[in-house]
Amino acid sequence: MLFGLSCLTFAISHVVPGDPARLAAGPDANQAMVDTLRAKYGLDRPLPVQFARYLRGLAAGDLGESLRSRNAVAADLAQYFPNTFELVTLALLLAVAVGVPLGMLAAVHRDTWIDQGARVLSVSGVALPAFWLGLMLQLLIALHLGWLPLGGRLGLTATPPAPITHLLLVDALLRGEWRTMADALAHAALPVVTLSLPALASIMRVNRAEMLETLQQDYIKTARAQGFSGFRIVCRYALRNAMIPTLAMIGLRYGWMLGSTILVETVFDWPGIGLYAVNAAVSSDFAPIMGVTLLLGLNFMLANLLVDLAYGWLDPRIRRPGLT
Repeated sequence: MLFGLSCLTFAISHVVPGDPARLAAGPDANQAMVDTLRAKYGLDRPLPVQFARYLRGLAAGDLGESLRSRNAVAADLAQYFPNTFELVTLALLLAVAVGVPLGMLAAVHRDTWIDQGARVLSVSGVALPAFWLGLMLQLLIALHLGWLPLGGRLGLTATPPAPITHLLLVDALLRGEWRTMADALAHAALPVVTLSLPALASIMRVNRAEMLETLQQDYIKTARAQGFSGFRIVCRYALRNAMIPTLAMIGLRYGWMLGSTILVETVFDWPGIGLYAVNAAVSSDFAPIMGVTLLLGLNFMLANLLVDLAYGWLDPRIRRPGLT
């Protein structure tokens, strides 16, 4: 899958108009300087030769060099990806923590005001564009009310903690720098809410639909007839079975959220791989674009693998196919 993704991305990135060597050399460079730069990075060779050279480097762990920053793409990704991973993880945790209980409550209280409110939230989450929502939150929460920062990762006067895991919040927690951690959480609040809303809506809708179906099963009716409490029936028996399709949605939304960070990070000036990819695309810098795409594809596949493994934890019949 990664090989197919690299083929597709390479073809698309080299079909778009633009001369990366000219852009990298700058507006004052003469033709000789541009030709020298093009030869240095192999841009003067046929596309099949360029692709074979890229695959050889990829097999050795070399993602190429950025024409824009003159840094190794792997080094740039190691710098920017922890910020994106932290943002997506916080957004996914928020989406699951809110979406699953709301879906459960909407199913238990079907056709009540709770269910109607959950439906409105789910439709709004899917319909509202992320960039528009981010701008509105900036105007209302950050500019008008002044409750949260407008953007960025930390305040101008804040000093990031010495890296341990290269995850800012985790490093601040491990170092005991509570003020830095609070500042980082305040800067992360608006982009996390913006990024989590579509995932929250999708998770809630799937969980509600599965809960409605599960609550009509015979074993749920039997548990009620035996006098089990409603909380135990809903949370232990119904929710556990309804979570299998919900887990599939969580895995899919994780991949979508990784791609959606491009808009969110651009709006909130978040120093992640989304903003890095936008800057590379504007400069027609192909190596970072392909590096970001392969990294996102790898994370998407790993997330779906973890979801598949979680199926067996929720349902013993998946762990032991002979079990009936």
